[in-house]
This record gives sequence, structure tokens and C-alpha cells, in this order.
Amino acid sequence: MYGSPLSAKAKKMMLLGSGELGKEVVIEAQRLGVETIAVDRYADAPAMQVAHRSYVINMLDGMALRSLIEQEKPDVIVPEIEAIATPTLVELEQEGYRVVPTATAARLTMDREGIRRLASETLGSPTARYAFADSLEELRQAVADIGTPCVIKPIMSSSGKGQSVCRSLEEVEASWEYAMSGGRAKQTRVIVEEFIRFDSEITPLTVRSVSGTGYCAPIGHIQKDGDYIESWRPHFMSERRLAEAQEIAKAITDALGGAGIYGVELFLAPDRVYFSEVSPRPHDTGMVTMVSQDLSEFALHVRAILGFPIPTIRLLTPGASYTLKADRETSDFQIAGVEEALQRPNTQVRIFGKPETKVGRRMAVALSTAETVEAARSQAKAAAESLRIEYGL
Repeated sequence: MYGSPLSAKAKKMMLLGSGELGKEVVIEAQRLGVETIAVDRYADAPAMQVAHRSYVINMLDGMALRSLIEQEKPDVIVPEIEAIATPTLVELEQEGYRVVPTATAARLTMDREGIRRLASETLGSPTARYAFADSLEELRQAVADIGTPCVIKPIMSSSGKGQSVCRSLEEVEASWEYAMSGGRAKQTRVIVEEFIRFDSEITPLTVRSVSGTGYCAPIGHIQKDGDYIESWRPHFMSERRLAEAQEIAKAITDALGGAGIYGVELFLAPDRVYFSEVSPRPHDTGMVTMVSQDLSEFALHVRAILGFPIPTIRLLTPGASYTLKADRETSDFQIAGVEEALQRPNTQVRIFGKPETKVGRRMAVALSTAETVEAARSQAKAAAESLRIEYGL
């Protein structure tokens, strides 16, 4: 039973992280009568603009995080980013608060070390060879052991920040410096990964709910510098490869537990399917589900965490997404070209409403459907290229 939002009997959901994905979660939660609270490290974040109320705190500050949660007493806490004081979430869960999908899942997936060791060493899922380093000297040795080219990443970052391909021992120092500048929580530890020569990258969105484990049709995507540029679905896969991918996704999500949607990232290589990463929340590449599926990844996430059934997940049409990114940092900007983008058939635009641009920051996305994946991709790209950021007008 649900009381009205802002009433004494309201069901309260607190989002920790209030970006464009959190904004869609808030909208879906409100459609089901939930009172929403958006939290982030900066003011006027996208989800804050639609939530019932919002707060600005340093979510890596465990005391500040605990104080706010004890003040609001939410029925459910939904981490939407990695940079959160997860030990505090573990403590609060032990005290009776509900963390989605679980505090342990949030802790393990917050850094690449925890989830990589779980996938490879505990579950035996296929992964690239990897090593960890805490200093430049250790990194040189790890790169020598793994070989070049290799991928170097901070153990905690998002949207590809701090990630680079190291092609020779001469590039190790530059990769180290880049990782230090892009990591979160002032971590100096990095992961070195074997460079997998893959045919494609996919995201099999995996939903755990009272109805069991369900899968969205696979999403293909292209990344640049670790951050996605475009995505499409359904990505063509053989039945054998699809079964392999779902087997890996189920093993990972079963181990992490809880309810909600998981964005599992996989590499499709000529010899096998490799596990890459997992996020215990809606995935940026999954924005394409807003136009191609009966229930978007955000609707699925909210249904699952509220304990509602999800009897079916239906792909309605091929679809694609393509992002608009900024190339400088400013708060003095406008987004233009929306009318031109929306002249294309079966096309939608989502402008995120972020208060500032930064180099490489996603500011909007174009979404298109068509008879074929190829046509949807072409249309979404053309629509996104109609959009532009006008600075300082």
C-alpha cells in the first residue's frame, strides 16, 4: 500500500547520484506514487530538477551520508553512481535500511578490483588477464607482465575517466598520470588489463525481480576513451553466444543478489564471450530502451526494487541512441538544433539539463527507431549531429 507523496504514509526512495539516468528513475518512481529524494555532490543535477526534494552533500563522507539518511529515513536507498561511502551503506543495511540492490553489491562494483576478483577468481567467468598496481614502479612491472597494448584504468571511475590504452613501456608514465587525474575518491590504485581484440561490445541488461531473472534484448555499443558514443538493439548474436552471455550475466548478478537492473558489459571476441564490468543500476547504453521496449530499463529497475512483478520484457522495435557531448567547460551555454533533430521520423531527443558543460560530458541524447538496426543507427546519429552546443551567447 502506498500513501500519497509528501504524506505521513508515503513510500520514500532516495537516490544517491542524480544524473540523467537518475532523472529517469525518479520519473518512473513518481509514476507509481513514490516520494523521491535526489542527492548529489553539486546543485541542480538533472534528477534534482524533477524530485520532490534534493540535497547537496559529499557522498564519500560517511558521516554526512549517514546523517542525511537518518534524517530522511527512506524506505529504499538507490545508489546511482560509484563515488559513495559504501562502508556506511553496509552499516546502514545491517541496521535495517534497504539498499538497492544490496550494500554489498554497491561496495563490490564501486571499484574494479572487487568485481573483477569476484568474476574471475570466485565465479570463474572468462575475463582479460589483469594485474593491480599502487605506484608507477608497480605499474611498469604490471605492464611488462601483461604486455602491450594493454588498458590502464583507475579502480574507481566512471564514463571512461582516467582510462587509456598503453601501447608501449614509454607510455606507462603518461597512462599513470591520466589515471590519477580521472580516478575518484583519491585512490592511487589502478588495474592493468590485457587488450582483448573483440568483434563487438554488448550490454545484456539483466533484471532480478520477484518474477525471477529476465534479460533485455542485447544492446550493442561503441565507446571512445571508455565512454559510450552510441548504442543500438537488438545486437545480432548467435543463439550459442547469446546463451553464453546470459550465463555469465546470471552468474554475476546471482552472486551480487538483490533486486533491480544490472548493466553487464561483455566483449564478444572470436573465441568466446568475456566479462568486462557490471553496474548495479541502469546503464547509459540502455537509454535506447526508452524508445525500443515496452518497459524502459528505468521502469524495470523501479518495478523490481519495489517488489512488483515483471512477467515479460518485450522488444518492440529496433532502436538506437547517439550522444551529444561538450568540448569545453562552462556554465554559459545553450543547446540548439532541437527542431532540426526532431524533423526526423520516429526520433526523440532527451536534453539532460546539466548546469555546466565539461570536456566530454554527455549533455543530450538522440533516440530513433526504424525497420532495421542500421536505419535506426543512421537516423539517431544524424539527429544527434543536428544538435549543437552554443557557448557564451
